[in-house]
Amino acid sequence: MSDPAAANLITLHIERTTYIAVVRCSGKLVAGAQKYFYDTISEIIPQNKKILLDMEKVTKIDSTGIGALIRLYVSTRSSGSTLELVNIGKPIRDLLGVTNLYTVFAYGG
Repeated sequence: MSDPAAANLITLHIERTTYIAVVRCSGKLVAGAQKYFYDTISEIIPQNKKILLDMEKVTKIDSTGIGALIRLYVSTRSSGSTLELVNIGKPIRDLLGVTNLYTVFAYGG
């Protein structure tokens, strides 16, 4: 699934092992990118017991991005998988803290 406009906002590089998928995200998780972000990652949920979102290169996130993260969290939990955010930068960590979602998503960095 490819959305050129969304790909200009956020890029996703997926690496898989037997049970774990690491999604290296870079760019902005904002309006216009959230559907591409959610759709792309939700496709890999059934084949993976754990999904790690490496957020090191995500520079901005807005309320639609938070919504996409929450939808992914619910989807992974419903399928018996887990979703973890790692390498979270300070601006995103602060936003997750303000929304009381940091402890739900953050497991590393």
